[in-house]
Amino acid sequence: MEVRRLRLLREFADRESIGAVADAMHMTPSAVSQQLKVLADEAGVPLFEPDGRRIRLTEAGRALVLRADEVIAAVDRAQEEMASYRSGKARVRLAMFPSGSTLLLPTVLDRAAESGIEVHAFHLDVGYPDAAPALADFDIVVTHRDERTPAVNQSRVRVAELMREPVDVIVPVDSPLAEADEVVVSELAEHDWISVEGGFPVDDVLQSISAVTGVAPRVTQRMLDFTTIEALVAGGHGIALMPRFAVRHPGVKRLELKGVRAARVYEALARPRSRTAVAQVVELLMAAGADHGR
Repeated sequence: MEVRRLRLLREFADRESIGAVADAMHMTPSAVSQQLKVLADEAGVPLFEPDGRRIRLTEAGRALVLRADEVIAAVDRAQEEMASYRSGKARVRLAMFPSGSTLLLPTVLDRAAESGIEVHAFHLDVGYPDAAPALADFDIVVTHRDERTPAVNQSRVRVAELMREPVDVIVPVDSPLAEADEVVVSELAEHDWISVEGGFPVDDVLQSISAVTGVAPRVTQRMLDFTTIEALVAGGHGIALMPRFAVRHPGVKRLELKGVRAARVYEALARPRSRTAVAQVVELLMAAGADHGR
């Protein structure tokens, strides 16, 4: 079995369609199909089966994907080692959500450079269930989830917890609520809320608080940018939940939630048996997270 065909199989496992694999690998769909058929012939068992108008992996196909991960990881480690002899540097593709990259990335880049690792970082902010599939395009994906949401549990994904960040309420500095340093959720029942889109951790935390306390939030605005949310709160357009280390606007006051645990958890997702440089960057992320407390 050729490594290039095993890579195509892994791409199919990640992307779940021939067309998506073709786009990612800069091939035609017919060429991808042909190579996967050759791989199935080499395996001697069916690797795919019909699924409506599409195809999906058989049990044997899923088993071979796990072995493909091992083979590709070994080949990638060997290539990385040879590349480091040639250039003295290893390269790692890292995807992070924006507020997490603001907090951790500068430290990680500094420490990676000291170790001879060249990190190429990209912003990627997706709902937690969609984070693991992004490993098709990146070596490491740093994601975040409500601490009440179960962590990813997949055989093809290794999860490293980086840190726990409390989530607080922000209110305008001239609000009567701003006279205190903490607040009970029941005191917020009559306020308009500004939140992020559904499916993202801060909104998940808001829904969790609602489930625990029985206080349903009245969300009037939804934004994906914390800077915008802070500006709206400062302008008196509502209150919001914010990750503690993301609060920067001078026009808002941060209040701790009394009697309710609310936090998001940062995690680094990577393939098991990844290249040495990938494992090192995960360790650097863990160290940077530890700087802010777990």
